[in-house]
Amino acid sequence: MAIELYWGSGSPFAWRVMLTLEVKGLPYESKLLEFSKGEHKAPAYLQLNPRGKVPTLKDGAFVLYESLAIMSYLDRKYPDPPLFGKSPEEAGLIWRALAECESYVVTAGDKVVRPIFFGKGLDKVEEIQQAAQTLRHELKMIDERLADSHWLVGDKISAADIGVFPLVQLLLRAASKEAARPFNLGLLPLAQTFPNVAKWVQRVEALPNYQRTYPPHWRQ
Repeated sequence: MAIELYWGSGSPFAWRVMLTLEVKGLPYESKLLEFSKGEHKAPAYLQLNPRGKVPTLKDGAFVLYESLAIMSYLDRKYPDPPLFGKSPEEAGLIWRALAECESYVVTAGDKVVRPIFFGKGLDKVEEIQQAAQTLRHELKMIDERLADSHWLVGDKISAADIGVFPLVQLLLRAASKEAARPFNLGLLPLAQTFPNVAKWVQRVEALPNYQRTYPPHWRQ
């Protein structure tokens, strides 16, 4: 039976799983949910994912949600190419990069992205600027890691790149919005602020079938 992926346009977590599927060359059936219609809260979907979030993956009778769990599952079941390292050391570095992303980039990013995209909380200027400072620090660390390597861990794309990339793209999209200008986020232009990250973004964008994963509503 084909893999089914339930996802939403613009969700960085769903984007992670789509990139994983494409990098591994795995065929899957796309189940795009429209947030504006509340399809992620529909009773039928809640039977698959009681949290009412995306992504959710269905592989035969097996159902799994949470993006990192799905990525790990796919790598164990379909190990070519390996995305979580070929050695204990690589695996440790990959999971460290993912843990740092979850602990710092996701948390701080949420405080910046949500007000800019949805217009609520724009008056929390100090909180947004503090979060932006955290993000600049994290991007600086990523930029330094990429100074001597094309990828975050090892000499090929890994789960570290796939896990971090959608969050970076989401931040860049938010930073480009008119609502972001008063906060002086210090993220753009990326080629000047974090040149190694900018080149890394281009490398990911050059992957085969990358365009299939790009959020459709971002094209509008």
